Amino acid sequence: MWCVADLAVDQRKEQRVCIRFCADFGKSATETLKMIQQGFGDQSLSRTQVFQWHARFKAGHTSVDDDEHTGRPTSCTAPETIARIQEIIRQDRRRTIHDIAEEVDVGYGTCQRVLMEELGMQRVTAKFVPRILTADQMQQRVSVCPELRQLASDDEMFLSRVITGDESWVYGYDPETKRESSQWKSPTSPRPKKARWVKSNLKSMIITFFDIKGIVYKEFVPRGQTVNSGFYCEVLWRLHEKVRRHRPQLWQEQTWLLHHDNAPAHTAVLTQQFLAANKIPVIPHPPYSPDLAPCDFFLFPKMKLKLKGRWFDTIEDIQAETQKVLDTLTEKNFQDAFQKWRRRWDQCLHAGGNYFEGDSGR
Repeated sequence: MWCVADLAVDQRKEQRVCIRFCADFGKSATETLKMIQQGFGDQSLSRTQVFQWHARFKAGHTSVDDDEHTGRPTSCTAPETIARIQEIIRQDRRRTIHDIAEEVDVGYGTCQRVLMEELGMQRVTAKFVPRILTADQMQQRVSVCPELRQLASDDEMFLSRVITGDESWVYGYDPETKRESSQWKSPTSPRPKKARWVKSNLKSMIITFFDIKGIVYKEFVPRGQTVNSGFYCEVLWRLHEKVRRHRPQLWQEQTWLLHHDNAPAHTAVLTQQFLAANKIPVIPHPPYSPDLAPCDFFLFPKMKLKLKGRWFDTIEDIQAETQKVLDTLTEKNFQDAFQKWRRRWDQCLHAGGNYFEGDSGR
C-alpha cells in the first residue's frame, strides 16, 4: 500500500543523486549542502546526511540506496515509530522534524504526519511574560485577587468608585508587529516585503486616570521631566481637583478609590503621605501584574494599536493623535474594561497566581 513515506524515499534518493553529481564535479561538502538547500528548501536533507553521503560518493560508492537493514521494515505509522517520536519530543521539545526523522529513520513527511495527526502537536513559539514570577510573588497575586473580589461582592458600586491610572510612553514611530503588517496575497503575486524598523527616540509620556465612565484626567509629562514622587504628587493633586469638578457625587460622598501599580513614584513615602493627608484610599495591587491593571491590559494597548506603524514628526503631533484616539473610546469601552478586570481576578486564582492566557469573556 502506498503511503507518504514512499514519496519521502523518492525525494531522498533524488537529493542523493544531486549530491553524487556535485561530488563527481569536485564540489565541497559545504558547497553541496548550500545547493541542496537552495534546490529542495524545507524538504532538504540535514547537514549531517549531506556530509555523510558526500563522503561516501567521494570514497567511490555509487549507489543512492540505503544500506540494507535486517528485520521487518518500519511501516508509516507503526505503533513503535509513533512511540519513539513521542519519546524524543518529551525529552526535547525543540527538536526539528529533520532531526527526529533522521533519528527514527523515517521520511520527513511521515515524521511530520505523526507529529501533527497522530500526536496532535504543532510547533509554537514561547509566550513572552512580564517576568518569571517567584512563589512569593504568585502568592501575593493569589492574596490580592480574593480581596478585590470580596470588596466587589460586598459593595455592588465598588467598581464604579474606582479610578485607575498609570503612565506610558507614546512613540513618534512604533513599528507594527509581524501579525499586524500581514496581508492577503494571491498565489501568483509576490510576497510583500517590509524593512525592519525600531521604535523612534521621539516620544512623549502620558499619565492617564479613568473610571467606569471614561477618562477623568490625563496629562502629558513635560519633556525632560522625571516621574518622581514629587511630580507624581502634583499630578495626584490635579486629579483630585478633576474628581471634584467632574465626579461631584464621588467627591461629595468621599467614596472614590485610587488604583495604581507599584511603580517607585506610586509607593514612595512622599506619595503615601499625600494620599493620607487628602484621605484618598488606595486599593491593593500585586507586584509585577500588568495583566491585572486596566491601563496595561485595556487602555494603553487600545491606544497604541491605533498609532502603530504611523510616523509623527513632533511631540505635538504625537500628543494630538493620542488625544484623538482617546476621544474615540466610548463609555461602554470603559465599562467592558472594568468587567474584564473583574473576570481577570478569577482567572488569576484559577492559574494559581501565575500569568494566564488572555480574557475568556471578550
